[in-house]
Amino acid sequence: MIAFFIKRLAQAIVVMFVISIISFSIQDNLGDPLREMVGQSVSEAERQQLRNELGLNDPFLVQYGRFVKNALQGDLGTSYFFKEPALDVILAKLPATLELVFGASLIIVFLSVPLGVYSAINPQSWFSKAVMGFSIIGISVPVFLTAIGLIYFFSIELGWMPSFGRGETQPMFWGWESGFFTWDGLAHLVLPCISLASIMLPLFIRLIRAEMMEVLQSEYVKFAWAKGLNPRRIYFLHALKNTMLPVITVGGVQIGTMVAYTILTETVFQWPGMGFLFLEAINRVDTPLIVAYLIVVGAIFVITNTIVDLVYGLVNPTVNLAGKK
Repeated sequence: MIAFFIKRLAQAIVVMFVISIISFSIQDNLGDPLREMVGQSVSEAERQQLRNELGLNDPFLVQYGRFVKNALQGDLGTSYFFKEPALDVILAKLPATLELVFGASLIIVFLSVPLGVYSAINPQSWFSKAVMGFSIIGISVPVFLTAIGLIYFFSIELGWMPSFGRGETQPMFWGWESGFFTWDGLAHLVLPCISLASIMLPLFIRLIRAEMMEVLQSEYVKFAWAKGLNPRRIYFLHALKNTMLPVITVGGVQIGTMVAYTILTETVFQWPGMGFLFLEAINRVDTPLIVAYLIVVGAIFVITNTIVDLVYGLVNPTVNLAGKK
């Protein structure tokens, strides 16, 4: 286990180094940040002086070296717009984004597993065919179109759900607030979470169905049938456990992907999370905030993948995390 952590730590450092270079390199192609910081009446001389004060005229390697030095101390720069540390601004919006990801993950888990298992056990039933048809439609429809459709039907036509905003929140821990503990907050979470879950739910239903059908044809399952074991024991103990191994791997990666996908969902629902903040930062050419967002999302991917590897090892003890023979 120690060897595994050392290996993953080295990989994480390399990945974050690459992400930092890419993130820092694209900032010059986003536009001039002074456009949003100063008015049109500011002279060119004053603009150049401000660029020198901000270090924007320094060579790339000098700017990047300064950024890495500060980043190692937890400083990812100061937002041009908010005039606050970029990391603090991102972390202030992180709970709202994690709310969406957590809510969407619950929907995916509690729907994909039973639907996928049922479709594998009864592949010829009309319900299984309907589920597969739904999954094809779900994969084909973009998330923003799903979000707009949900708003039109449930908010505008029926008036059942709020169409934008985060709603009332209550403190959780470490000063973070959540809408999961208030009725108004839960009402505001329903449509965005369903919209975000619509990206991954069809994929997981089809993945679980395919893996389950393959496992049901394996020799040890046939042997379990021959022994006369209870069908529920065969399906939900022997078959489902091995079905979930590849699903855990894919699921961990997709959870990290959902953090990035929240950009579209948060934009449509005006959800005050990291994705919505990222788009605003692009419009304002707030490069420190953009770079900080990309690094935080990259760190979430790295941490998520490491946790998935650990969980995979717990579910399947035969997996050698250290890679030794």
